[in-house]
Amino acid sequence: MDNLVFLEPNKIGAEPFTTSKVISEFSGVSHKYIKKQITAHTQDFKKLGLLGAYTTESTGGRPEEIYRLNEPQATFLMTLLKNTKVVVEFKRRLVEQFYAMRTELQRRQIAKLNRKPIRESLTDGIKALPDSPHKNMWYKNYTDLIYRTATGKTAKQLRKERNAPPKATASDYMTAGELEAISCMENRVAVMLEMGMNYQQVKAALQNLKITANAG
Repeated sequence: MDNLVFLEPNKIGAEPFTTSKVISEFSGVSHKYIKKQITAHTQDFKKLGLLGAYTTESTGGRPEEIYRLNEPQATFLMTLLKNTKVVVEFKRRLVEQFYAMRTELQRRQIAKLNRKPIRESLTDGIKALPDSPHKNMWYKNYTDLIYRTATGKTAKQLRKERNAPPKATASDYMTAGELEAISCMENRVAVMLEMGMNYQQVKAALQNLKITANAG
């Protein structure tokens, strides 16, 4: 399925948006005409949110200005276009994807909220571990173990893959499904620590869990 709606940066508080280029490509209306409509109604677009624009190189190597539009702005723009069969179909798909993105963001917010007490329980379990020269590393070790088990990647790898700053919170760049999987693993590890299991035992238990899940 073609992506018509995006999140940038891909984090929990981001606002879904589309672009004038996407609208042009999938509505069959020239980008020049799309931009002309935006320019002619600039004040109306600004009343609906920040009207952002960026420049990129076109296929001919010339700079091209592209507008970023939030959902109200994109909806307003669509009212300025003639309802051809292609435009009507595109409008439907655009509405569907904005709705899907809003739903995804709501799921992320709920997952983030539900995860907080679980994460606190895990942190308390790590703090209660016997003192050792490497105790300060346990938080990172358990976090990476959980992330690898749930997503196949460490926090560092996730940040790099999703163009997040090096010190950003990796979970802010996860999908709702990934957050839910992480939360489930954190809960399991917290229980294991409470039972007195050490790192190698926890690692083996999670690995076995992963193998069992894949086999099922």
